[in-house]
Amino acid sequence: MINISLNKTKQWLKRSETPLAKGLFTQLKNICRFEIPAPRLVVTPLYFIHCSLRTLVTTLTRIFWWTPLLKGRCDSVGHHLNLFGGLPFISGALQISIGDNCRISGHTTFSGRTCAQQIPELRVGNNVDIGYMTTIAVGQRVEIGNNVRIAGHAFLAGYPGHPLDAKARAAGQPETDDQVGNIILEEDVWLATNVSVLAGVRIGRGTIVATGSVVTRDLPAMVLAAGIPARVIRHLDNLENKKNQ
Repeated sequence: MINISLNKTKQWLKRSETPLAKGLFTQLKNICRFEIPAPRLVVTPLYFIHCSLRTLVTTLTRIFWWTPLLKGRCDSVGHHLNLFGGLPFISGALQISIGDNCRISGHTTFSGRTCAQQIPELRVGNNVDIGYMTTIAVGQRVEIGNNVRIAGHAFLAGYPGHPLDAKARAAGQPETDDQVGNIILEEDVWLATNVSVLAGVRIGRGTIVATGSVVTRDLPAMVLAAGIPARVIRHLDNLENKKNQ
């Protein structure tokens, strides 16, 4: 009832042509737009102090809280892990190993298939970047090679979470085994923003997948791929040959 009354009051203030409604609406707009003076000599140091304190708190939290907690959840973690922005959400039974010099956004999700016969396994190599809001759903095994770059909002879908049959899906049954597969990203692969990789896919060394692509089948090494489904746009071997000349 209170929400309904507030909504009616808002509509009256916006639409009424009476002097009272117009006056109140103008005053409310002025209140919402109220600003205090912000001389640069005062606010610039305050902004610097704010950023410094925020960085200090974030760094201390990462060192003494987020990173130790993630290490406690993983089976093995290498040296110099840079976990920025929080603690990844991990669901299901999942074996996780992370190599050296990795950078992982705290706003990521790692999930393991709950109905797997064996515990799913996520292997992350050395010098790997996993970007903001990336989801890695491990059906059996996901391997991420050395020097791989995964940009924000990527999705590695090792299992779909639901069966194809509508009745089974409505009954809450899990996906079937034939819908599950490994995902292998070989060394030096780069997945751009919003790339999805489906189960059973292997992406060859040095391959780049363009923004928004959906990889449904294997990609060879050293190519640029794009599209839905992703297809080879050009070969990158020529770039390496030019650099070596």
